[in-house]
Amino acid sequence: MQVSRKQLATFLAVIFVANLVVMGGGAWLSYENEPEIPETIVGPDGETVATSDDVQSGKMVFQENGLMNQGSMLGRGSYYDVDYTADALELKTDYMRDYYAQEEHDTAYEDLESSEQAAIDAQVREELQSSSYDPDEVEYSAAEAYAHEQVRQDYVETYHEGDRERGVQEGLIPTEEEAEQFADFALWTAWISHTDRPGSDVSFTNDFPYSPAAGNDAGGAVMTWSVIAMVLLVAGAGVAIWLYQAVELPEPEAAGVSIPHPKEIDLTPSQLLSTRFVLIGALLFVFQTFMGGLLAHYYVERDDFFGLHEVLGVDILEYLPWTIARTWHVDLGILWIATMWLGAGLFLAPLLTGREPRKQALYIKGLIGALLVVAVGGLAGIWLGVNNFFDGQLWWLLGNEGLEYLEIGRVWQAGLLVGFLGWTALVARGFKPLLDREPRYGLAHMIVYAGGSIGLLFMAGFLYTPKTNFVITEFWRWWVVHMWVEGVFEFFILVVIALTLVSMNLLTKKSAEKAVIFQAALVMGSGIIGVSHHYWWAGLPEVWLPIGSVFSTLEFIPLLFILYEALGQYRAMDAAGKDFPYRMAFYFIVASSVWNFFGAGVIGFFINLPVISYFESGTYLTVAHAHGAMFGAFGFLAMGMAVYILRVTTRDTHWSDRRLRWSFWLCNAGLALMLFMSLLPVGFLQLEVAFTEGYAASRSLEFYNGGLIQTLFWLRMPGDTLLIAGAMVFAWDVAAKLLFQRKATAEETKRHVIADRIFGDDDVVDPVDPVSDDD
Repeated sequence: MQVSRKQLATFLAVIFVANLVVMGGGAWLSYENEPEIPETIVGPDGETVATSDDVQSGKMVFQENGLMNQGSMLGRGSYYDVDYTADALELKTDYMRDYYAQEEHDTAYEDLESSEQAAIDAQVREELQSSSYDPDEVEYSAAEAYAHEQVRQDYVETYHEGDRERGVQEGLIPTEEEAEQFADFALWTAWISHTDRPGSDVSFTNDFPYSPAAGNDAGGAVMTWSVIAMVLLVAGAGVAIWLYQAVELPEPEAAGVSIPHPKEIDLTPSQLLSTRFVLIGALLFVFQTFMGGLLAHYYVERDDFFGLHEVLGVDILEYLPWTIARTWHVDLGILWIATMWLGAGLFLAPLLTGREPRKQALYIKGLIGALLVVAVGGLAGIWLGVNNFFDGQLWWLLGNEGLEYLEIGRVWQAGLLVGFLGWTALVARGFKPLLDREPRYGLAHMIVYAGGSIGLLFMAGFLYTPKTNFVITEFWRWWVVHMWVEGVFEFFILVVIALTLVSMNLLTKKSAEKAVIFQAALVMGSGIIGVSHHYWWAGLPEVWLPIGSVFSTLEFIPLLFILYEALGQYRAMDAAGKDFPYRMAFYFIVASSVWNFFGAGVIGFFINLPVISYFESGTYLTVAHAHGAMFGAFGFLAMGMAVYILRVTTRDTHWSDRRLRWSFWLCNAGLALMLFMSLLPVGFLQLEVAFTEGYAASRSLEFYNGGLIQTLFWLRMPGDTLLIAGAMVFAWDVAAKLLFQRKATAEETKRHVIADRIFGDDDVVDPVDPVSDDD
């Protein structure tokens, strides 16, 4: 079936608009159905237990002190400490039992006969499940009022006074009052988890977290939609395969093709400057892996690092507690990958056009400087914010905004947004000769669209403040975090790989455009709406359960095709012969597709099924998915593009693959060992505990300190060590190759071996019909 690029572009545009309609409607529903914080919570005698101001202040305490990177709320956040929602619900249930045991039997609950305990269990469960929603006033029973006060005291002891056994430093929350307010916030999330939504027979969180004692359990809808999702996966795969076979898409072809050698390619000053992005990214990568190794060790030695405190008196919890180390680890992962991608976009523009815009190199220097300021300022602000150096509103403006993946202060976030937009403008300047000639769906246009989309979606992070309802905050936060990954990042991957294939003469520009548009339609058709699998248990409308179930499952399909395409690219590379100069770059790119399929696809598909997600959300299976998808998919792609840039810019006489091969295998082996020897085994054992004992038990210190689990934590060391070594070898190779960089030659020779071919093969836009297509 012959399909033109224009028809495919129209198909992609329709899918994009449909996504906006669904997600826009979802935003409206979320605002309309948010679980409001009650104005007051009163006891049976009318005395005030907590107010909406207390709960709201507790949310700000939660963010300001980085507690989302210490533990999690509603399953969102870090995996090190407890899930505060599950913990508050479990503690509330236990204290209510204690209250009734003392009131009715004048003894402790654990001293009662089993029949008496069963009666109290049923009484507490019935009381929690019969809670009614009232945005004005919630009336507690005497047992609930007692439990609320006891949970407050527990949180003061743990998060203000500190609990080194749990890895919580003294003064994590500076004052007793703030610790009590944090408890109020956690208890509010527990309350919406067991209180039915108006007009529904399930709670705001679809009865998450699983707590048999409180009566929370996965409902019938969770199982029903899981089954429907499985059926639709098979049907969707069949349709997608039919489309893929029906639409004629050319594959990369090396036979009889002249592949330009790096020494034949002329370089511009801006291209040489783009290598600085590679160096910065490589150094950030090393820093991130060291933080990852420290975090892994914290699970086996929560208040020390190989005895430094005992031997040398160095208290690592004082200088680098978990909250800061984890925040840096997460943010550095985003920073180093994005930095290398920025460099790739700037490098490819003059490569394909043979043109250096006036003052482009100067503007790129400014962008590098801005990137360094934002990176250093943001990371420093996190440390200062968590350590309470800022007063008033400055804690979230300059310090630590306290939301996972979006921790840096709002000012630094604004700096990143300006940087993304500035990069998009510079890429557009570089691609202007192609933008002027090609249709609006050409490759040059698409990389500009991808860059603009990065900035556009990042703006969702500005639609909330610390005072915004946590449920709404989570809605917008996942727009930024997950739509990047499932939508824009995948789109960017497709465009960059296509541009690379075109620059190597393995694929014509027209053919690459067809392939990118078609695959982007598959990715966006499932990925953007698929973000809703993060909304099931977070207090958002029930409609997200069926929508998320369907589209989250279908996300697996385009990843399979991306893997298939990558293998096709590998075959083309292999056919190019032993002298193919870009072999190492291709190794990294193909590895990226393999890990994308396994980490994002296979593991992601498993944990996104509602019936699994209900029990595993916020466990080590999520950790395995995150590492396989983020580093495996996007990290290896960034490294592949970096290697391609280095291959073209390094003098041919000083080029060697040796260190890069070591880095490639060290990183792949390290990631595989980490996943299969530690993260996945811990995750499956954690899932079993969540099934049998409840979600709180699966996140408890008792679980993490179990003998088998501790052994599996130690087994993470080989993989971590190899990965750190791989990052260091990669950074070493980058720095070494920059010492032997070629000089800018484009202005001297006027030869543009790649650009001349592309312009000779490309469309010329008809001024009467700017979107004409002759395919």
